[in-house]
Amino acid sequence: MEATFFDRHPWIKDGLSLVLFLIGVGVGTLLINSFVFRSFSVEGPSMEPTMYTNNRLIVSRLPVTISQLQNKRYVPERGQVIVFKNPNFNPSVGREEYVVKRVIAFAGERVVVRGGKVTVYTAGYPQGFDPDTTVNKNEPAQPTSGDVDTTVPEGTIFVMGDNREGSSSCDSRNCMGTIPLFDIVGPVSLRIYPFNAIRTF
Repeated sequence: MEATFFDRHPWIKDGLSLVLFLIGVGVGTLLINSFVFRSFSVEGPSMEPTMYTNNRLIVSRLPVTISQLQNKRYVPERGQVIVFKNPNFNPSVGREEYVVKRVIAFAGERVVVRGGKVTVYTAGYPQGFDPDTTVNKNEPAQPTSGDVDTTVPEGTIFVMGDNREGSSSCDSRNCMGTIPLFDIVGPVSLRIYPFNAIRTF
């Protein structure tokens, strides 16, 4: 029986196998990053004391993927910590392309920041409520700086960092505006580094 081409040139077969393996790894990594989860590092003090610079986070892409498969926009839950595309991204001045903040309010809701306190007014709570003492479990630092009275536009959410004093966090109160739903990467599900501070969100 005559030997096949690959039998006569086993190094070509090994080379092709390696190339196919690397392509498979690349495609698999791309699919995982696009549809399952992504990893991000925290930069800056805006989420202290909940998160610090160089904390490594795992962000779930599954809720966004499922919403897209249902032809819907993904809407996170109030109080969730999310990663989204930075509307102020500018590589020439070193601003990060993606940032992490906490969800405060949704389209049609009124957000008031006054006297160091956040109040959200909704149809269900016309007298308003403080999200920091309810859904946010008192994680954000207090007080909250700023003087805000705004209604969240359709198709967007209102976000804040957890470091609320002064100008420690650029967010929807001051220099970022509300965030379009289509810019959301997904909710933070896990902090994997530092190893002595691993936690879920």
